[in-house]
Amino acid sequence: MALCLGHPRHGYYMTRDPFGAQGDFTTAPEISQMFGELIGLWAATVWRAMGEPASVRLIELGPGRGTLMADALRAAQAVPGFREALSVHLVEMSPVLRQAQARPLAGLADPAWHDGIAEALDGPAIVIANEFLDALPLDQFMRIGSGWRERLVGLDAAGELAFGLAAEPEPAIAIVAPEGAILEQPLAALDVVATISSHIAQAGGAALFIDYGSARSGFGDTLQAMKQQLYADPLAEPGEADLTVHVDFERMAQAGLRAGAAVHGPATQRDFLAAIGLAQRAQALSAKATPEQAAAISTAFDRLTETGATGMGELFKVLALSHPGLPGLPGFDLHRLPEQQT
Repeated sequence: MALCLGHPRHGYYMTRDPFGAQGDFTTAPEISQMFGELIGLWAATVWRAMGEPASVRLIELGPGRGTLMADALRAAQAVPGFREALSVHLVEMSPVLRQAQARPLAGLADPAWHDGIAEALDGPAIVIANEFLDALPLDQFMRIGSGWRERLVGLDAAGELAFGLAAEPEPAIAIVAPEGAILEQPLAALDVVATISSHIAQAGGAALFIDYGSARSGFGDTLQAMKQQLYADPLAEPGEADLTVHVDFERMAQAGLRAGAAVHGPATQRDFLAAIGLAQRAQALSAKATPEQAAAISTAFDRLTETGATGMGELFKVLALSHPGLPGLPGFDLHRLPEQQT
């Protein structure tokens, strides 16, 4: 995963803009401006709960095309003082995407880009990560007999990439499971959550993680590839398809707690967006829209909140981590967002 996505010359994210209808997948900020606007107001409400510090970093991990941040900053102007307190920081390894992010943010912010999370964290911070954790590489182990053997990638007899197993079991894993079960170990994602949680527990702030995955830990192979909006074989075209995994939100929450942060959620995306005012925002936009625009708003609303096993509203979960001294956060504890200027 790390090589296929991040190789300097051949990595998927290093060589293209994969977002939108013409790309390989579409994220929530690309579906509707409402998503980023509500995230911006969420951040402003957190800032108020922090005591309105004069300086706070708004950090986005994996900012895509910059769409979410641009929409968030526009909405943030509705909250007096918040925009002036912000400095914008983007964690992005792709030169192609950094260029794409600069365009919508022109005139809205003078962002600082960072290659890693640690260098972006400094002082009070509000961190946003939409579809970031799913792209971090993980390890897989298969239950064989009485032990767990690591799942590896190698070459088959024809010289093609194929999955295989380590010759010896991994002695450090003692989890009981049925024969053939697959255990995923998302160490990179857990490290990200722990690093951010430790920082905000000491310096103040909150983090919001939105991604597809499960609210409870379990077994199973969740590695998947997407190309041209369709599922693909993860081994067929290395570097030419997006590779992702489902996020284990129970383990992410545990990592946050161990690092000293307070945990909120996880909630489904549908419930979170409903709680922070998606229906009200859709109604306000539709009131000033043409019939065609109103139809598009309705379609976007349905897509963001769709239920069912594969619907974004149910498959996607939202987890927040915060300084233990902060009160309940919007979307989880019945707090309302400030009204946005229409």
